[in-house]
Amino acid sequence: QVQLVESGGGLVQAGGSLRLSCSVSENIFSINSMGWYRQAPGKQRELVAVILRGSSPNYADSVKGRFTISRDNTKNTVFLQMNSLIPEDTAVYYCKIRLRRIWSELDSDYWGQGTQVTVSS
Repeated sequence: QVQLVESGGGLVQAGGSLRLSCSVSENIFSINSMGWYRQAPGKQRELVAVILRGSSPNYADSVKGRFTISRDNTKNTVFLQMNSLIPEDTAVYYCKIRLRRIWSELDSDYWGQGTQVTVSS
């Protein structure tokens, strides 16, 4: 079973920075899209940023200009650089990758385990 391994969360003061990473645990055939979502207490999970193969990244309005999503195709890894963090960014952050396993004819979505980001004021 494919697993996504996340790292990089933590506690930071407002105005600080964090970098999240998410890697695929096994060799795969291809990756279609890579994205980051977040879920704050009492709220629905929301899209933060997504990068599709061959396309420019898309961001939620609330993080534009502060967050940057990038991918390392050689390592099947996606990153989220978060700068100028504010308390409203506090949430559990999840990566989601749409990929195709070797010998498969279909793309499937896989989620990371989630990493807590807490921004203090």
